[in-house]
Amino acid sequence: MKSYREELWFETRSRRELINITPQVAGCLAKSGIREGLCLVNAMHISASVFVNDDESGLHHDFEVWLEGLAPEKPYSRYRHNSGEDNADAHLKRTIMGREVVVAVTGGKLDLGPWEQVFYGEFDGMRRKRVLMKIIGE
Repeated sequence: MKSYREELWFETRSRRELINITPQVAGCLAKSGIREGLCLVNAMHISASVFVNDDESGLHHDFEVWLEGLAPEKPYSRYRHNSGEDNADAHLKRTIMGREVVVAVTGGKLDLGPWEQVFYGEFDGMRRKRVLMKIIGE
């Protein structure tokens, strides 16, 4: 069995952003040479997420509204974590949206459903953060 590891780096212009990283993930898979196996895509920061969903702007807006309703950014004073920091909401949003995804690799391609795309979700942005890709298989 072979394995391949690569890091993707992101620095968003805003505090919250959803980025379709499917092309970058597919590019890493192509570099790996693995044809059958599994691809782990993992956010390496506790205020960011990786998840699979549809790349549709209305849905992205709905995520923003829904997440802000569950864990609003402000007032910062509502969170005990925010003593010296202001990102407690980002930690909660990451918990809701998830840490990582595992995508099957079949025939050298990501085995995603018809509308599925891989996303990086940033909830405390404007600084450099990484996503780990680990691909295993044959």
